[in-house]
Amino acid sequence: NARVLAAAERNNGLLCVGLDPDLSRFPAALQARFAQDPAGALIAFNQAIIEATSDLVCAYKPNLGFYMSYGLPGLEALLRTCELIPSEIPVILDAKVNDVGHTATAYAAGYFDQFNVDAVTLSPYLGADSLVPFLARPGRGVLILCRTSNPSAGDLQDLPVVWGETGTGGSPLYEVMAHKIAAWIEQFDAAGAIGAVTGATYPA
Repeated sequence: NARVLAAAERNNGLLCVGLDPDLSRFPAALQARFAQDPAGALIAFNQAIIEATSDLVCAYKPNLGFYMSYGLPGLEALLRTCELIPSEIPVILDAKVNDVGHTATAYAAGYFDQFNVDAVTLSPYLGADSLVPFLARPGRGVLILCRTSNPSAGDLQDLPVVWGETGTGGSPLYEVMAHKIAAWIEQFDAAGAIGAVTGATYPA
């Protein structure tokens, strides 16, 4: 959190730029390069964005899905992209992962140690113990799914839920999740390392 705020103050902005290389949107020259050197084309695409925006942003957010779709060259491009981002600008890996404790520990090691990202997006539905391996990493953070922006999110996230010690009910699931995230902040978060994913396309 402190690094995001420092970057925002230094660059006078709260802009987070996604680094999501979609080959169909590449310039023709990079599409041609991709046929011979897929990792190089992906890296060049991202490098141009980073060079054009590094004085404007408070964070970068590569989405893991785009890189996985290109196989090993995509993962190579993700690693190299993370290395190209100036060290003073935080990197949020949008992976939306989580699992039981020992698997979550492996995920945390992969994303934080191998790709050296600063924060990861997580699904909260396995509960607090699945978050701990990520939160145990000093200087790293998590962004927990609360209300997502996809059109059918409400199929589950708007469902009314009975919750709490008194059994009160009728709150949509995303509001219950917001309360859980707030509780986890109180329980685990001494360094501003927990945030919530709330889709900007659903302002209400």
